[in-house]
Amino acid sequence: MDDALVLISLLAVAASATAAVLVRDPARQALMLSVLGLALAVLFTVLQAPDVALSQLAVGSALTPLLIMLSVRKVRRRGRREEEGP
Repeated sequence: MDDALVLISLLAVAASATAAVLVRDPARQALMLSVLGLALAVLFTVLQAPDVALSQLAVGSALTPLLIMLSVRKVRRRGRREEEGP
């Protein structure tokens, strides 16, 4: 049973990592990065590392994608302003 959970978790990590790489839009990449963080947190939980799972959940699933989304938003706003001109 444990081997099956580890295998399913590893497949979820591999699938979400592949999806994060294949997506071209930065906003969607941030979303997929969040899904990858969740999959990694589940994997760490299955591997009996709950402290690492909690850290991954906080940083990998919430904080990093949020910072990426805020950066993308700021860059897109700045690009619109430059297109409008003086």
